[in-house]
Amino acid sequence: MTDIFSLVAPFFGLILLGYGAAHLFGRRNRDGAEPARPGIEGMAWLNVYILYLALPSLFFTLISRTPIHELTRFDFIIADVAATYLIFTLIFVAALRLRRAPLAEATVQGLAAAYGNIGYMGPGLALLALGEHAAVPVALIFSVENVAHFITAPALMAVAGTERQNPARLALSVLRKILLHPFILATTIGVAAAAFQVQPPLAIRRLIEALAPTAAPCALFAMGVTLGLRPLKRAPVELTYIVPAKLLLHPTVMYLVLSAAGNFEPVWVQAAVLLAALPTATNVFVIAEQYGVGQERASATILITTALSMLSVTGLLALIGSGGVPADLFP
Repeated sequence: MTDIFSLVAPFFGLILLGYGAAHLFGRRNRDGAEPARPGIEGMAWLNVYILYLALPSLFFTLISRTPIHELTRFDFIIADVAATYLIFTLIFVAALRLRRAPLAEATVQGLAAAYGNIGYMGPGLALLALGEHAAVPVALIFSVENVAHFITAPALMAVAGTERQNPARLALSVLRKILLHPFILATTIGVAAAAFQVQPPLAIRRLIEALAPTAAPCALFAMGVTLGLRPLKRAPVELTYIVPAKLLLHPTVMYLVLSAAGNFEPVWVQAAVLLAALPTATNVFVIAEQYGVGQERASATILITTALSMLSVTGLLALIGSGGVPADLFP
């Protein structure tokens, strides 16, 4: 157990350092005054570095070295998305039926339960815990799930009436977001490099290799700062079902679906279950803020799932380490 704690401590430690730095050196606007210390806008250039340089470099480096046949496991992709959207549908329907939430709010709640922090936390934690063989499933999960979320959110918001674009313009906007997303671009270029067995020139390769290791620490610190500058004002009642759905039900359903689909390598199953167990992605707050719906619920879910995941993720890694997560429950 000490080894597991030593493994996860740097990840959650970086989040805590960011959270502490936000409280010590950051500020929040009060009474319209303009303090000297930086607020959330001070994160802009660090986020640019993470989103457009560091994480894409990490994805390209890992995927471009992978045999192409491992990148076309459509059975794995379908099973992963099916498990994630079972959770989304469950919470979406619960919000509509049990809480009588409007369609737009139900969408945010569904995303809060199904959209894990697979970009900032996923790659670094999975690679450190499971080794480099986890790179391919992590990259596939990230790319495919993000495409699904990028389609789901604007489509449902359009049905709800919060998206004002006409259908053709909306479809074009969604397609542009998918095709031009830096992570997905990096993954696509990495797949092409793997397929044709080519690598960039030495100078560019060394630059990419210098950027890649900085992705996880910068991303986790930025996440902590963001959480620190968006404090929890109150805990909405919806958290009583969203939080357990994200941290417990999502990884359980992922494991059951992958086992039913069958015949995946152990590290692929373990990577998918680990990513499903991660806390709610900060992108859920971005989506909520973009459409002006459920911002408080999204922010609260991110903060609470991140705090509780210190225990749940540690427990899951201990279970994986002890052999408690075999590749197939139904051999």
